[in-house]
Amino acid sequence: MSGFAGRFVPTPMQLFRAACLSLGLLISATATATLPAVVDGQPLPSLAPMLERVTPAVVNINSSQRVRVRNPFFDDPFFRRFFDVPDVPQERVDRALGSGVIVDATRGLVLTNSHVVNGADEISVTLHDGRTLKAELVGADPATDVAVIRVPAERLTALALADSDRLRVGDFVVAIGNPFGLGQTVTSGIVSALGRSGIGGLGYQNFIQTDASINPGNSGGALVNLRGELVGINTAILSPSGGNVGIGFAIPASLSRTIMEQLLANGEVLRGSLGVRVQDLDERLKRALGLQESQRGALVTQVVPDSPAEAADVRSGDVITEIGGRPVSSAGDLANSEGLLPLNRKLNLSLIREGTALTREFTLTASRQQRTAAGRIDGRLQGATLGELTSEQVRGGLRGVLVLAVDQGTRAAELGLRPGDVVSAVNRSRVGSLADLTALLQGSPPVVLTINRGGRGYVLQLP
Repeated sequence: MSGFAGRFVPTPMQLFRAACLSLGLLISATATATLPAVVDGQPLPSLAPMLERVTPAVVNINSSQRVRVRNPFFDDPFFRRFFDVPDVPQERVDRALGSGVIVDATRGLVLTNSHVVNGADEISVTLHDGRTLKAELVGADPATDVAVIRVPAERLTALALADSDRLRVGDFVVAIGNPFGLGQTVTSGIVSALGRSGIGGLGYQNFIQTDASINPGNSGGALVNLRGELVGINTAILSPSGGNVGIGFAIPASLSRTIMEQLLANGEVLRGSLGVRVQDLDERLKRALGLQESQRGALVTQVVPDSPAEAADVRSGDVITEIGGRPVSSAGDLANSEGLLPLNRKLNLSLIREGTALTREFTLTASRQQRTAAGRIDGRLQGATLGELTSEQVRGGLRGVLVLAVDQGTRAAELGLRPGDVVSAVNRSRVGSLADLTALLQGSPPVVLTINRGGRGYVLQLP
């Protein structure tokens, strides 16, 4: 067996005898001694009192999505008539299990992960007391994997959000969620690291890392401190096997609060851009710029006109080392920070220009994506909203057109399109922009779309 080579493997009979012996010893021991309720006059430490207050605010989420299943034979009118196949769409139901946290009992607001509920036709929430409630999606932000849903505000318990910026490595934390659909489960650990980023396949990243056990189904659940305050939303694990190996990640509560406020106010998350094109520094560039080998940053290759960078007197050839208090070691760090920094607030930018360290002040303002109704491009995509990829997504290696939203009950939803999908090709011809997609869809039935969904490739056929 893998992982057990060279170890003794007992037979079933040996295991049975050992279990009987252990049970006998346990009964004998408990007959003569019990665990004391107090030690030196002090009650034994326990998380139970805190969890009794917290667990009613953590819920189980069950979401389902109807996906149209296409069969080439059923698309043939002759085949349908010959075999008397009813002319109704064939569907399957995809289900997802996850967790969520009630953060506003008065309004019935629940925080969870975008990937748990995004694109769902139906969302149900099971409370700690056994009640199951229908939920509606308020909004989702796939880039940070945060979503807000709403349930009827009846006899709910909410968790207070802590200032996650005050967390320290080594702080004790507790993860609560619904792993593998087992039901509410509690695990404990410590904060292993803060500000984690650079993890492949995820969006904007500023994660809390913890060794509290997080498994599939924990997504959207609570990470709380020992005061019972929400410090993070559990979202991902790093594991070669798919199970917990002690490396889990949570979205900080402070970031989740900011995303929730934007979703409630705007229905979407608005982000700004500094307005620069940058590249990583290699050893050759460092020598040419007179930088020390240990220095890190992102080299500015172009400044966009009328951008915050131009207003702050950033120039081509500058090396950005810090933005808004966040260190910049690469072009990826800068893109990540741009997506997480607050809008309409004065921030500092640290850079190196011709060997001299400088500080500049700038303000990020919202920049809306170019978007269009997909039905205007092709009626078969009615119900979807499409947009151009952001510069950060392009720098991350994505190519194509982004699906920003899909209305339920529309043709796009029946096809199986989901928010966050990237249409990367039409009939194997690459798509680089909305203009490309429009040109490729003109007069070309039937059409096969190639979709990038969370790093995986899918194919959808337009009827």
